[in-house]
Amino acid sequence: MIRRAAVAAVCVMAASVYLGIALRAEPTPIREPLSLLPLEIGVWHGRVEPDFSPDIVSQLGVDEYIVRTYADKEAVVGLYVGFYASQRQGDTIHSPLNCLPGAGWVPVEQQRTVVPVRSSPAGPVRDIEVNRFVIQKGLDRQMVFYWYQSRDRVVASEYWGKVYTVLDAMRYNRTDAALVRVTVPIGSEEGARGRASAAGAGFVQSLFPQLSVHLPL
Repeated sequence: MIRRAAVAAVCVMAASVYLGIALRAEPTPIREPLSLLPLEIGVWHGRVEPDFSPDIVSQLGVDEYIVRTYADKEAVVGLYVGFYASQRQGDTIHSPLNCLPGAGWVPVEQQRTVVPVRSSPAGPVRDIEVNRFVIQKGLDRQMVFYWYQSRDRVVASEYWGKVYTVLDAMRYNRTDAALVRVTVPIGSEEGARGRASAAGAGFVQSLFPQLSVHLPL
């Protein structure tokens, strides 16, 4: 609680600086359109899901996004990536914790997990910390992995994400960032939760090298 309060205080103190700099920050274009993210990623085979309605896109304030479903022989995962070229004038990343309850999903478990990934197919392995939630609507359960990404930096904490946005605006005149969310249905059979966790982490490992092709570094 002390750490969260300290981070919140830093955010408040930096708000005036952030607002002044963010207003003059230039949008950072995406490297490659998200729509070009491959439908075949390792052992995962994907399909494109319908676009959001114009009202939802307007509420999100996102500059580019994709909604996909990927599957291998044992699991199905959902993927959402939303990219913000500039977080100015209210166009800021919406936390899934704010959006999911509006769709009827209730978080029943919240923690973070470390996933070893490569930033490029031949790059070195590094650990990233991401959020891992279990959400429930009626009898349906899903496991959600999500994180904030900017300049090849992965942040799980929403508070630290805002702090880094302020620092990037000050140092680089940039406020671009992306939200990456992976969802995995959890079955009712024994061991389903563990399999959902393994499937989600495995997909994140396959996906991550592809993101650097599209998101600004």
